[in-house]
Amino acid sequence: MNIECKDCGAQITVTQDSMVGEIITCPDCGADFEITLKKGELIEIKPAESVGEDWGQ
Repeated sequence: MNIECKDCGAQITVTQDSMVGEIITCPDCGADFEITLKKGELIEIKPAESVGEDWGQ
């Protein structure tokens, strides 16, 4: 199954065994997305939250 990257419009392949909460990466622009819904052929994604370094400050 494929879904369109929300950043660059490229096709991202989502495997059959992918699960909600899994992070997928666009092969063209490198953007990370989280799968938020997967029901049959219906797949929804949102930008993955990036966690910055915590230097204890």
